[in-house]
Amino acid sequence: MVANFEAIITENGKGIFHLFPALCKGCGLCIEKCPVDTIGWSRQLGFLGTPVVEPGHGKPCIACKKCELICPDCAILIERRK
Repeated sequence: MVANFEAIITENGKGIFHLFPALCKGCGLCIEKCPVDTIGWSRQLGFLGTPVVEPGHGKPCIACKKCELICPDCAILIERRK
């Protein structure tokens, strides 16, 4: 089986949130570390059959990239909007 590494892209606040469901195991570390509580659980499932994450659950993203840095599986990429 070949993994599909397409990202789910969501623009939120100052950030463009790229989530790679083929890499996200649903550990929730990004939810725990987000300073504005924008990251929450999605209805979409990742490769282990666990929910993946998505922005838009709290205040708008401030593009601090803490979620990207804490993710042990490199499943998140944050771009800063201009």
